[in-house]
Amino acid sequence: MLTYYRSIGGKLTTLDEYVDGCWINAANPTPEELARVSAETGLDLDYLSYPLDPDERSRFERDEDQLLIIMQTSYRLPDTSDIPYDTVPLGILHNDHCIVTVCALDENPVIKDVLSGLVRRVSTVKKNRLTLQLFLRNSQRFLIDVRQINKRVDAIEDKLENSQQNKEILDLLKLEKSLVYFLTGLKANESMMERVKRDRIFEMYEEDSDLLDDVLIENLQAIEMATIASNILTSMAGAFASVISNNVNQVVKVLTVTTILVAIPTLVSGFFGMNVEGLPFHDSPLGFWLVVGVAIAIASIIGWLFYRLKIF
Repeated sequence: MLTYYRSIGGKLTTLDEYVDGCWINAANPTPEELARVSAETGLDLDYLSYPLDPDERSRFERDEDQLLIIMQTSYRLPDTSDIPYDTVPLGILHNDHCIVTVCALDENPVIKDVLSGLVRRVSTVKKNRLTLQLFLRNSQRFLIDVRQINKRVDAIEDKLENSQQNKEILDLLKLEKSLVYFLTGLKANESMMERVKRDRIFEMYEEDSDLLDDVLIENLQAIEMATIASNILTSMAGAFASVISNNVNQVVKVLTVTTILVAIPTLVSGFFGMNVEGLPFHDSPLGFWLVVGVAIAIASIIGWLFYRLKIF
């Protein structure tokens, strides 16, 4: 889907067609839509197609008056997916007339945040400034998603204390896998942005340079938070695997003791239930109660021994 925006009076306004100085957002575009953008802007069709590759790495590429920047962005997957979070490339393309963003998602979280007003002073004419603002919001999105992962870890931790199943451990492993993707994308973004700063691929004023420094700081903070969360998850998965195993052992122990204690009355009643002469209490009118008393007494003694030995 193609959407055209133009900043008017400090606010983004949707346009019906292309004009110079606009921002074109191509969300999960079709080949026909990409061809339309290429015809309207003069941007190379290959450049427009690169960000749609899910395995595309973070990088930038320049060809005459065209600039392509690709960065990794985080997004949340549906609850039915194998992992809760993943990364997807977002392409930012420049030429002298406009800026274009391309992503394979129907709604990229970074673009959504910009359009919803979470990024202030957006100007589609200032393409370089808008690019840096997208960089900054992307780093902030990673931080937000890492915090959400930490909250999910805390919720799983509460369940693990009394768990006898592997579901919680598997949930932790899924979150750890998402953090691996985050760390890979964040480090690739850091390398790309360091090159942007070093090579000065586009003109930056002093305020832009300060903004890029803020981006690098935010990105580094996201890397550190994701690294800490990943390390905690790794240690927690091993520790709680032992906790679950111990919980299962406790249940098995209780079941074993219960089986032994229940088996004793069965053994005693079976002994006295044999149809032979000479059994104790055979002719006594209180024979039944005496047998029951013997069974209870033996079971109680063995139960007391288990308790003294701290078996349960």
